[in-house]
Amino acid sequence: MMSTKRLISIIVASILGIILLSAVFTSWYTVDESEQAIVITFGEAGEPITESGLKFKMPWPIQKVEKLSKETFSLQFGYKQAADGEIESFDKDTKMITGDDNIVLTDLVVQWKITDPKAYLFNSESPQDLLHDATSASIRSIIGNSKIDDALTSGKAQIEADTVELLGSLIDKYDIGITVLTVKLQDVELPNAEVRAAFTAVTDAEETKNTKVNQAEKYMNQKMSEAEGEKDAIISEATGYKTARIQQALGDVELFNKLYVEYADNKEITRQRLVMETLDAVLPNAQIYIMNDDGGTMKYLPLQSLESNKQTPPPATTETEEGSGQ
Repeated sequence: MMSTKRLISIIVASILGIILLSAVFTSWYTVDESEQAIVITFGEAGEPITESGLKFKMPWPIQKVEKLSKETFSLQFGYKQAADGEIESFDKDTKMITGDDNIVLTDLVVQWKITDPKAYLFNSESPQDLLHDATSASIRSIIGNSKIDDALTSGKAQIEADTVELLGSLIDKYDIGITVLTVKLQDVELPNAEVRAAFTAVTDAEETKNTKVNQAEKYMNQKMSEAEGEKDAIISEATGYKTARIQQALGDVELFNKLYVEYADNKEITRQRLVMETLDAVLPNAQIYIMNDDGGTMKYLPLQSLESNKQTPPPATTETEEGSGQ
């Protein structure tokens, strides 16, 4: 029969063996590429370990390891999608009032990551619940300062950007080791079909108004362009006419100056020439004669005949018969 002393020795050896095996198996751990780890020594967390590979630590219960994922997580706000694809909506969470006193239902998705494992593990009992509450506060604040047209139509991108900024600032204040990456509005709608139909009619009317305004502006721009073209054409024509008149006046001055020089040398001849040119200009179709009427026989000189025969040699001189006393 085994003695008591020997039995105690076996028990002690077994306990030591178990402790030794436990120390061996709990002193080594691995960190995957998609993970980050925190080594906790008697309840105090060390620096995050982000490099993958086989790692060593003191055996439990001296040290233990908490592993957290590096992946991007999604917070579904206002709905929950089951594994079979079924979507459960939570209208109580998503019902909000816009800045112009309208009610909308707003669903969204928040993309976030764990960037400070130590703060994530020790600064909050439930960081994800805190993130959910901060998301609710942020989206309600932004929607409450937005008009319903912006929330339902073209203002969604700005609402998303403002929500990211506000939510990020709240999370930084809470210091729970989370970084918000993006906020994506999934669905913003009115609470019932009748209101949705009325708003759709309003939206269609607004689009029609914008179309008409754009068409009117296009027509206005077209007419303005045509008017500008006509104005430029008139100005160009007037400028050309002005230049022509100036050149004509300068030519007339030059002609007058030359004529004056001739007049100064031969006043009588120049005077007679001017009279004839004036008569020719004023009476272009008249039959003009030079007549001598001093009481005797009248003689005349047809200028047109001379004009038509100016290319032929002059006829022989004939004596003119004069009246009595000549």
